[in-house]
Amino acid sequence: MANQHVSRHEDGSWKVKGAGNSRATSKHNTQREAIDAARSIAKNQRSEVVIHGRDGKIRAKDSYGNDPYPPRG
Repeated sequence: MANQHVSRHEDGSWKVKGAGNSRATSKHNTQREAIDAARSIAKNQRSEVVIHGRDGKIRAKDSYGNDPYPPRG
C-alpha cells in the first residue's frame, strides 16, 4: 500500500510515483491529470496521495485509506 506522490518530472511534465518505486507509474502533461491518476490508484490501494508543488515541497495530502476517526493522540 504505497503512497502515491505527484511531482515534477525531469522533462517538465508531471509524474505519479509510488513510494519506494524506482520508476514513475505514469507521466502527465498537467498536474491536475497527474493528481486524478494518483487519486484513482490511491482509492484502489487505500493509500495516500502526496502532492508536491513546483518547488518539490509537499503542498497537500489526501488520504483514501482506513483512517481511524477520531484520530488517536
